[in-house]
Amino acid sequence: MSPAPPTRLPWIDHLRTAAIVLVVNMHACVTYSHVGDWYMMADPEPTMAAKVPFIIWQSMLQSFFMGLLFFVSAYFAAGSLARRGPGGFARERLVRLGLPALLYMLAIHPFILLGLNPWHHDFGPPAKFYLGYLASGRFLGSSGPLWFAVALLLFCLALAAWTRLRQGFGGQASRATPAPAAPAAAPSGKRLLGFALALGLGSFAVRLVQPIGTNILNLQLCFFVQYIAWFIAGLHAAQYGWLGPLAASRQARTAGWLALVGGPLALLALLAVGAKHAPVEIFFGGLHWQAGGLAVWEQLTGLGLALGALALFSRRCNTDSRPLRWLADRSFGVYVLHAPVIIALAMLYRALPYHLYGLVVLLTVTGLVVSYVLADLARRIPGLRSVL
Repeated sequence: MSPAPPTRLPWIDHLRTAAIVLVVNMHACVTYSHVGDWYMMADPEPTMAAKVPFIIWQSMLQSFFMGLLFFVSAYFAAGSLARRGPGGFARERLVRLGLPALLYMLAIHPFILLGLNPWHHDFGPPAKFYLGYLASGRFLGSSGPLWFAVALLLFCLALAAWTRLRQGFGGQASRATPAPAAPAAAPSGKRLLGFALALGLGSFAVRLVQPIGTNILNLQLCFFVQYIAWFIAGLHAAQYGWLGPLAASRQARTAGWLALVGGPLALLALLAVGAKHAPVEIFFGGLHWQAGGLAVWEQLTGLGLALGALALFSRRCNTDSRPLRWLADRSFGVYVLHAPVIIALAMLYRALPYHLYGLVVLLTVTGLVVSYVLADLARRIPGLRSVL
């Protein structure tokens, strides 16, 4: 049975916009902090003492912002599936997610390599390189930030296939699940805590074979336990109507404050104890208590921050206006286009006096401005508006 389409709420769109702003900030941070992996790492590499604030900030972001995007995407996908049916939903997702991913793999990523080339690498004749890039299949693992679109497309196609299987192969559309007379009760605190702990243990298990820093076709499976679970949770929230009650609950606000205040302190303590006589890589995976501790911390903190974000935006940002709608309508375009913008600006800023934190702020702000301008211009091009 298909879920009833959820009502579109302004605050959820604004929450998604905020998450994409944080994605741009994350990549600006990685550029200068050398914490994580990105196309370009600006010189010089900071000292470990200078990296600590970035480790805390980027770990906090990683713990929740991409999972939250999967949750929100699933919440809206439920309504699209109910309206279009499995076949129409799959076709719509192939256009909305597959085409931007192909645009990135076939045009934007090669432009970064051949056009920007911040490493001054000799790729040889451009035409020969590009043909080899296509013929070898390397483009399949060159999705950059659009790995999110690839993963979300796979999740949505799996959802469409599962729905079709439940309907049977006769092609008959199932009746939509009637909207509940009243929203379901929000998940209890105990259930949410158990959910986070289960995700922490699941992430630890996956990282035994896929530690942090590894990927398959640019998909970092070490984080996918959360992504899959939060996608399913978004579908469940749409079907049973408990998103509103959860966002309005005291437990969401409490969890948000606990994660915001306690998350950095707990991570500092974990790093101080766990890395005292071991390299930092021991946290990335394998049968080590440090890897298990980081995985559990990540899921507890991430769920708390996500709950806090739901509470904050539902209470403070549930209004619409032309500026906010303009930003929301172009946020996915910013996600698609921001990588070459960040790289080009970072190359430009090589001429500026070095100030680690100042350059991160400058790159974040200007990267967002330029990306939004480009997204707006791209939406004026026939054919691009429907996918950006």
